Amino acid sequence: IKDVRVLDAIEKIPRHFFIDNAFDNLAYTDKPFPIDCEQTISQPYTVAFQSELLKVNKGDRVLEIGTGSGYQSCVLLELGAKVFTIERHKPLYNKVRSFLPSFGYNPKFFHGNGYFGLPSYGPFDRIIVTAGPHSFRSL
Repeated sequence: IKDVRVLDAIEKIPRHFFIDNAFDNLAYTDKPFPIDCEQTISQPYTVAFQSELLKVNKGDRVLEIGTGSGYQSCVLLELGAKVFTIERHKPLYNKVRSFLPSFGYNPKFFHGNGYFGLPSYGPFDRIIVTAGPHSFRSL
């Protein structure tokens, strides 16, 4: 990862807030960890690499499909993006929607299947798919 802004964002965000406290002593290792709904928080390198590839400029409107733990959303917000994030798992959506604003991160949250994006909120400057579903149409 060469983008200093991405590295700074990753460094600033307390990753241990996003994972089960049983993994606190491993939170800053470059590994994915399980979160609710049989999902994972991606390893920091993956989040940084995806963020670097997006080449986010301050004020860019970014659609994130797959909110998950909210960690990727926070990195994008630190980069100055306006983040619109959609999560299909209601428990994750509820958890992240109440959790992130409590420490200053406020993307626009949506619950649902991200297959069709959010056409009424577009256009977007960037789109990132942070989930690897078998089929977006499964809901």
